[in-house]
Amino acid sequence: MAVETWRSLLAAAVVTMALAIAPASAEEDDSRALLGWPTSPAASNAATASSATSSESAAKKKKSPPSWLDALTVTGFAEAGSTFNFDNPFNKLNWGHLFTDRANQPQFNAGVIAVQRLPDPKATKDFDFGFKIQAMVGSDARYTHFLGELDYAMRDRTQLDILQAFATLHLPWITDRGFDVKIGQFVTLEGAELVDSIFYTHSYIFNFGIPLKQTGVMISSDLSSWLFVHASVMSGDSASLGWPGDNNSAASFQAGLRIKAFDDRLTILGTTHIGPEDPKQLDPLGVGWPNIPYECACDPNRALSYSNDVTLTWKATDRLTLSTDINYVHDDGWNALSATGLSEGVLSRLADIYGFNAALIPRRPRGVNGYGVAQYASYKIDDVFQLNGRVEFWRDHNKYFVGAYPGYFDYMNIDHGFYAPSAIFQPEGRGTSYFAITAGLTITPEIPKGLPIAGLTLRPELRYDASLTGAAPFFGASGYRRSTGMLAIDAIVPFALK
Repeated sequence: MAVETWRSLLAAAVVTMALAIAPASAEEDDSRALLGWPTSPAASNAATASSATSSESAAKKKKSPPSWLDALTVTGFAEAGSTFNFDNPFNKLNWGHLFTDRANQPQFNAGVIAVQRLPDPKATKDFDFGFKIQAMVGSDARYTHFLGELDYAMRDRTQLDILQAFATLHLPWITDRGFDVKIGQFVTLEGAELVDSIFYTHSYIFNFGIPLKQTGVMISSDLSSWLFVHASVMSGDSASLGWPGDNNSAASFQAGLRIKAFDDRLTILGTTHIGPEDPKQLDPLGVGWPNIPYECACDPNRALSYSNDVTLTWKATDRLTLSTDINYVHDDGWNALSATGLSEGVLSRLADIYGFNAALIPRRPRGVNGYGVAQYASYKIDDVFQLNGRVEFWRDHNKYFVGAYPGYFDYMNIDHGFYAPSAIFQPEGRGTSYFAITAGLTITPEIPKGLPIAGLTLRPELRYDASLTGAAPFFGASGYRRSTGMLAIDAIVPFALK
């Protein structure tokens, strides 16, 4: 629940596009599901005890049944990278980016560690339970916080965050495969780049068109070999509970399904998120931004936000994977119009001339919209190199969703409803259609055995962004531009402690 850019969140990894959209159910290992980092290395199985039988017979080894803790894993990774903007922005910001928003300077994006013991996905007929705790330190944490949790703990670009903390149950009831219940804080299952991304930079859809995390209860089930469904009730997009963790007093809902067809070569993932996400007027200490409800012209507990996303992935060959991500977002609030029918500019000028308070004239919201589509292609050259491409169109129809956050706490201040004067939303008075094309490589060289790391992933890319509407939102060396280009690269080093 937030304003302006409630639709964003999180950073990227490696793996094929088929995996890139497969949602992580309660029993799956999603330890890197949040920021598009690579799937964690498989944890080694627990050692099994053996004993000899009678000395008079041949020795036979007997495996003891595994204990609950045998499935416990401790994994993690570190990611760092940089973007090299060819236009050398005067404010060192890449417009249209969140996790890669700092131009021409290195970023320590994330150091993540996850402790988890998840239910066995193959034991569908048995009761099982588990948990997961995933923590992070890095610059990405500026955009991944739950409200009210460590969001102001470090006054620096590098920050701390609890990415996920939940308990999960597998219950062998109702359906042949049973169902899973997840309780706590966890990632949502929306979008093409949420689980694993093939690029370092993210799409506009990922940054501004989908929710990222939630606090609540999720129920999911594989109803058949081809159909997976899930539904959840939550406090809101990246919200926790109570004040200051929840920026209004209403719950949100998310549901979706995944369909597999043609021998699993086609995957369709559809998800919708519905609920009030705008911040209320003032927090209990009275330090909020009182203009928030005025600008929204809405009741924050009643104005609904919608985020809808459909992702289709087609594994055309053993090497070529194609994916399409279709996105639509809407908020019932904002884009206010005076009851007089006059625009804000005209009304303000009249107020100045005749000396009345324009804020006292009733206003009604007309709502804000964003929509777009991204097309991906991924071709596996060999075990080391994978060639990737992405083309995207995204429309911020009311200049509401896309923004930039130069301050360390700008993004969270906006989400809370606090005053954030350094946050940037532009161009003034007009919507903008964005076009972006990205080409890159995923490089996974073989790592010698015996090293303390589990692998290495490099993701170099070239990216070009442009405005299709005549607006000039991108930052240049001496002003604003209608287009921009950059070279970006990151390195990801996973490790497994257990």
